[in-house]
Amino acid sequence: MQVKRITEIDNNVVDAFKRLMPQLTGRDEWPSYECLYKIISSDTTYLFVAIDECGDIVGSLTLVLYRIPTNLKGMIEDVVVDADVRGKGVATLLMSHAIETARQCGASKLELTSKPSRIAANKMYQKLGFEIRDTNFYRLDL
Repeated sequence: MQVKRITEIDNNVVDAFKRLMPQLTGRDEWPSYECLYKIISSDTTYLFVAIDECGDIVGSLTLVLYRIPTNLKGMIEDVVVDADVRGKGVATLLMSHAIETARQCGASKLELTSKPSRIAANKMYQKLGFEIRDTNFYRLDL
């Protein structure tokens, strides 16, 4: 299993997201070629995928780095592993890669959100050193 940053979009990448995103969101929606291209075109957004021994994309994670007045921070989004390979360390591999990338870029903090119902994912995040914050998290849908 290897993790790599996507720097080019092809049908294999689009098809992988077509398969993975509904497993994450529960909706029959996925990013288009154009959307994925915009993501990888950003200097501050890292789209990582896990690739198995057969060359198939079996997981993905997005790392966004952003500078604020107090430091460089990172946000991990849309962590998803194909149901067929869950429990085999794929998410941990993706997370470790993202953590190391953020560290090498000089980020001082990494944040993520996870639904409490995702018990295995939450245990993994805590095992990797993430701590639950005592804060209110707000969202405004636009």
